[in-house]
Amino acid sequence: MNHRVLTSLGITALAVGVAVVSFAPVRVAAQAQKAAAPQGAAKPAPAAKKPWTVARTPDGVPDLQGYWTNNSYTPLERPDGVTKEFYSLEELRAVEKKNAEREEEQTTPGTVADVHYDFTQFGLDRSQSRVADNLRTSVITNPENGKLPPVTAEGKKRAADRAEARRKQGATYDQVQNIPIGSRCVYMNAGPPMMPPAYNPAYQIVQSPGYVTILVEMLHETRVIPTDGRPHAPADVRSWLGDPKGHWEVDTLVVETTNFNKIKEKAGN
Repeated sequence: MNHRVLTSLGITALAVGVAVVSFAPVRVAAQAQKAAAPQGAAKPAPAAKKPWTVARTPDGVPDLQGYWTNNSYTPLERPDGVTKEFYSLEELRAVEKKNAEREEEQTTPGTVADVHYDFTQFGLDRSQSRVADNLRTSVITNPENGKLPPVTAEGKKRAADRAEARRKQGATYDQVQNIPIGSRCVYMNAGPPMMPPAYNPAYQIVQSPGYVTILVEMLHETRVIPTDGRPHAPADVRSWLGDPKGHWEVDTLVVETTNFNKIKEKAGN
């Protein structure tokens, strides 16, 4: 299998639950060192570059199989004060350096937080593993400002209702149901969308006729995406990862996910 960099693994349209999966393979294997030519030997003519073509599986669809990472410092929303869609490479390096320095200073040495959450000490900072270079200033590309659209009146009411229900349940640690699902390590980072986590950013993709399967390093969640045109499961059949189905548009896998488990809302996620 190949080792590749996944620059964008999922963008969710919040209203309808559609995830567009855009795969951008980048070669990361080290090139073999060329043997030195004997002194005085004529330099060989440079080999003509072959045009890159998408690898395909035996059934003719793009071959996405291999190990990927979506580890990136590119935020979901464009930061305030940034008005451009893309950074220059120099600007990107400055952003990465600033974020890496902030990560190193996230805890106070000798404290409880330092013992449990000092990612730098255990090699878990994003900067300590392979980072997918992405010159975009935000993952969001539409709207053009790179920001999430304003929350509707209905959405505000639902958020207020959930907040009120949480207040009635007491403090976070009064009962296990109050603890966020991510903190309980029940479900996290399997998407959609698959945003970069603090650590464990690897994915393994395996394909078979009519299916694309994504194994997530974080908590070893597995997303099985049928691409054979089947309908969604009935609305009363729900799961943590929802009910995905995908189809190919040229060389892009487009995934629509519905039927998420409602328990996520009750747990404040």
